[in-house]
Amino acid sequence: MAVLSTAASRSHRQAATRREWRRFVIGMLFVMPWLLGFIFWTAYPILASLYYSFTAYDVLNPPRFIGWANYVNLFQHDNLFQTVLGNTIYFVVVGVPAVLIISFLMANLLNKEMRFRALFRTAFFVPSIVPAVASAMVWLWMYNPNYGLIDNILATFNIPAVPWLSSLRLAKLSLIFINVWASGSAILIFLGALQDVPRSLYDAAVVDGANRWQRFWNVTVPMSSPAILFVAITSMIGTFQYFTLPWLLTQGGPDNATNLYAVYLYQNAFQFFKMGYASAMAWVLFVIIVVFTVLIFRTGGAKVYYGGQVD
Repeated sequence: MAVLSTAASRSHRQAATRREWRRFVIGMLFVMPWLLGFIFWTAYPILASLYYSFTAYDVLNPPRFIGWANYVNLFQHDNLFQTVLGNTIYFVVVGVPAVLIISFLMANLLNKEMRFRALFRTAFFVPSIVPAVASAMVWLWMYNPNYGLIDNILATFNIPAVPWLSSLRLAKLSLIFINVWASGSAILIFLGALQDVPRSLYDAAVVDGANRWQRFWNVTVPMSSPAILFVAITSMIGTFQYFTLPWLLTQGGPDNATNLYAVYLYQNAFQFFKMGYASAMAWVLFVIIVVFTVLIFRTGGAKVYYGGQVD
């Protein structure tokens, strides 16, 4: 009897193993389209770029392994790279806080009871879904010092024309302004976070004698801190990769004042055909983004409030 019981148990385990294997195969067949797409269009390009970053590769000829030479040239011999990196960090340090502050304030205004609130919410969100090329053409006209809308308005007040995109001092700020104008997605995220703030907290703050500013600083901001952290990280990553508008409006000018990291990477890859050098730049950018992300988590993550957490 013991032998029959052992044989039956072994047969049952084998049948269960066959069923599990069959289910695994069926599951893999279902995910195979995505898996193949991930392997060929994501994993392979990432690994290939890592290999190319250690080679001299001009697309037309086979890559030639040169070790760390691309990375050494970036930091020791490429003076333009230092300028580009400085421009990009300026965009991050100035542009990301601008997006956070203005978007959060606009979300607070749009969260108030007012007439035509839905219309205003739509109007502030639309710029974020307008195609970048269309936005670039509109802003190129608005910033034109000869017949642009902004300088024509200034002319009515006898203010001389301002070279928004051709001024070394104003070119970066002009692009940052466009980035803030197109931050409707951040406004939408903040608006969703604000609508989740319990009304009872505001009522308790009023009972305690808190004024409007104190309610905003001690209730609204802490309760919205997860959304603020999320927008800060995504905006930082997006700003480091900011390419389309700088390329269409200035192509890095004037005098490399708006030559950002992604623009310079594109130039090396597709204009100078230095694909290995551009791959090294891409991996350096990856490391920089990781460092900035860790810094944001270390400095601001501890102050984020999550509902239900116990201190």
